[in-house]
Amino acid sequence: MKLGFSKQAARAFTLIEIVITTALMSVVLASAYICLNAGLASKKVIEARADVLQNGRVALARMSADLRAACPLSKKIEFLGMHRVLGEMTADNLDFGTHNYTPKREHEADFCEVSYYLQKGEEDGEFNLWRRRDPTPDDDPVGGGTQEEIATGVKGLRFEYYDGFDWYEEWGDATGKRQSSNREQPNLYGLPDAVRITLFLEANGSGKKGATNEPPMVFQSVARLYLAPHSQKSTSSSSSSSSSESTGQAEPAAGQPFPGGPQ
Repeated sequence: MKLGFSKQAARAFTLIEIVITTALMSVVLASAYICLNAGLASKKVIEARADVLQNGRVALARMSADLRAACPLSKKIEFLGMHRVLGEMTADNLDFGTHNYTPKREHEADFCEVSYYLQKGEEDGEFNLWRRRDPTPDDDPVGGGTQEEIATGVKGLRFEYYDGFDWYEEWGDATGKRQSSNREQPNLYGLPDAVRITLFLEANGSGKKGATNEPPMVFQSVARLYLAPHSQKSTSSSSSSSSSESTGQAEPAAGQPFPGGPQ
């Protein structure tokens, strides 16, 4: 009987061994949970940032495409860029005409009225980027048409306009304030040579309430207006310069390239 009892006792675990094993398993499980939680949090951040990058690229691509084919909006308003501040946020407005439009109905041409602006959402109270399009010109060139949401969670929108010499925050005479470069092409009428777009988007990609205090992600692009008179003049001047070089005669350039613009 004593021999059997001793063999059974030898096969059992002591209380100290059970306590040590339980502690080690707890440490391993806690470490695994921390690693898994960190991985899931990183995945959410990466997916959110990817959404922000995609939204920013799409928004800049749409605005740049419309601006590259920009044309006068109407006889009274050719191109209108308004500098606006809502609280501490820059929220500029832009109105112009464009030929970047595919007719969808009868009696429509490729001309379309376009507006870009920020508007606060009804559900989350965050500002979103909207585009207005109206392919049927009427007496109200800055109203009517359909509206579509381009980007969400916007923390700022800035447009800057280049007249061949300087950059300006406004273009056109929307508020009666006359701002001019005092050069050959004052910015009270006509089309600018280029528009610099700066878009600020919420870093977490959602514009949700309770967002972190991370700085917004900044997207910037410069769009040349190919239908602007100055751009056409520069293109024709380049052709003339090429022909003059072949004949050995030099001609002065018609304009200066804008800084920060596409080559």
